[in-house]
Amino acid sequence: MTKLESGLMSLFACVIFSGNLFAAGGTVTSPTSIAPDRYVYYPGTEELSKDEIRVIACGTGLPAARRGQAATCFLIETGNGDKFLFDIGTGSMANIASLMIPYEYLDKVFLSHLHTDHMGDLLGLWAGGWTSGRPNALRVWGPSGQTEEMGTKYAMDHFLKFVNWDKVTREYKITPIPGQIETTEFDYRIPDQVVYQENGVTIRSYPAIHTGDGPVSYKLEYAGMSVLFSGDTVPNKWFIEYGTGVDLAIHEAFQTPEQLVKYYNQAPQLAWRACCEFHTSPEAFGKIMSTIKPRHAVAFHFFNEEGTRYGMYEGIRSTYDGPLSMAVDMMVWNITKESIVERMAVSTEDAWSVPGTAVQPPPQKGVPNPMSKEMDNGRWLPAFRAQDKMLDKHMEKYNLGEQDWRPKMYEQFE
Repeated sequence: MTKLESGLMSLFACVIFSGNLFAAGGTVTSPTSIAPDRYVYYPGTEELSKDEIRVIACGTGLPAARRGQAATCFLIETGNGDKFLFDIGTGSMANIASLMIPYEYLDKVFLSHLHTDHMGDLLGLWAGGWTSGRPNALRVWGPSGQTEEMGTKYAMDHFLKFVNWDKVTREYKITPIPGQIETTEFDYRIPDQVVYQENGVTIRSYPAIHTGDGPVSYKLEYAGMSVLFSGDTVPNKWFIEYGTGVDLAIHEAFQTPEQLVKYYNQAPQLAWRACCEFHTSPEAFGKIMSTIKPRHAVAFHFFNEEGTRYGMYEGIRSTYDGPLSMAVDMMVWNITKESIVERMAVSTEDAWSVPGTAVQPPPQKGVPNPMSKEMDNGRWLPAFRAQDKMLDKHMEKYNLGEQDWRPKMYEQFE
């Protein structure tokens, strides 16, 4: 058996617990007992300990997102109850939703840069969370740019202009506050700067080198542990200097040039630059990890399938022989000072939103109606009357008499 085959056997056939290998599920002690060691993660069934971090890959692929792999997004949960989204690339919102986390807790987004495969599903989180009960504004952190219009604040301000019709109509029909975006922009050029510090969690940013000024990497520190997320970057001195000895190092490892030509329809002259001039190749990823020596390394930003994963793995293993995950969507890492456990999340494709502790307020009085009388008068009364009996029961059950919207509307038909 070759070294590569041996490594693949270990990678795909074993689950690692504190450095020891156990049979999947552990020992079942009676016909009615459960398997004590869950080798998959069922969202919403495991409470984090106070000194624990959980990382869930909600997007690990390429800009041309597909059903099997969304674009970049990692959710980091800490033992104090906080939850942070690092990037929210195209297609990732479906994976986030499948975790069935109340949207009031999914209100902190840290953008590494402004390519759509790292921020494209902000739209889904913004509107989906609003309509599913988020009572608070969405909070977004991100880097400045070389000019004002290349920065995160400019992007978020113009995002709200892009969705203005959506925003104005929901503000009237639902409630305005959840439609707001609170943007914190920071200088992308400053290494190791603290951009967030609350409730025992510190998040630092570092310059990254990609396709223009602005991209950053992030390090989250909690309970004496750290997770370093590269975003998109070529190998750079800041990741090496500040990444040494982190617990979990998440770094891009881009598709090889030949894979980009063969599978991704890229011209050869673009493929070798995309892989290795403004992204990080598998070999370069391995060199980074063998230098900083994290407790565990995570490679992402490639389509992980039969035609590609072995070439990617071989490239990484040519320069790195430490603990490694070849990321796919819904892969999970539980981090404590004693162990780092990798599993896969098992979640429903038919997720509903889950209520949290806060209740979204009703519509605010005084918000202008965006509907003209001409359009409003086009309602067909018989169908509205047909639903009155059903609505009366709902009104009585939830004590909504003071909020009954029908009398005012029916006056228009008289």
